[in-house]
Amino acid sequence: MRYPSRLLTENEEILDQFRPHWKVLIPSILWAMLLAALAGVAFAALDEPWGWISLGVAVLIWLALSLRSLIDWFFTNYVLTTERIIVRRGMIARTGVEIPLENVTNVLFSQTVLERILRYGDVTLESAGTQGRSKLDDIPDPEGFQSEVYAARELRTTHFTGGDSVGSIRDVVAQLEALADLRERGHLSDEEFEVKKEHLLREATGE
Repeated sequence: MRYPSRLLTENEEILDQFRPHWKVLIPSILWAMLLAALAGVAFAALDEPWGWISLGVAVLIWLALSLRSLIDWFFTNYVLTTERIIVRRGMIARTGVEIPLENVTNVLFSQTVLERILRYGDVTLESAGTQGRSKLDDIPDPEGFQSEVYAARELRTTHFTGGDSVGSIRDVVAQLEALADLRERGHLSDEEFEVKKEHLLREATGE
């Protein structure tokens, strides 16, 4: 579910947006596999109409156990724009959090070994003002998202002080995403990635 363009300001553009990592759907998938197996056995062993009834019961049980997590996943949206970070949740009753980039003071990410293998983790945003700390759970490629936020924040600050354009912010974020992809494919080491990232940010901010 894409963030509505009508809610953006005049010169604001979306740099990145995504749902939580597919890992949150694993319980729903496992329940579907288990209930499908049980329903298949019952369907083969029982005469009609009991075979079809067992299949319908399995579907209803799966919906009862999994529908909430599917809805939560589909209607949770993380958005990074040239001006802010937005988190929106909910289908009917909706909640939202918005953090201006200029208020972000620190971006932290954490991953366990399994999370690193599956390429997801948590990101914590520290910001000035009333928000304080905001934790974003199950972010795909949290380290890449951390780099994107830092780049957008630095260029947002430069925009206030030196008039940097929205297009240049988008270009730098795209270059950071390309560097992160090269690192994930093994073409760049972590040290080389950090050096190239710092060089890119210095060039963008004119330091």
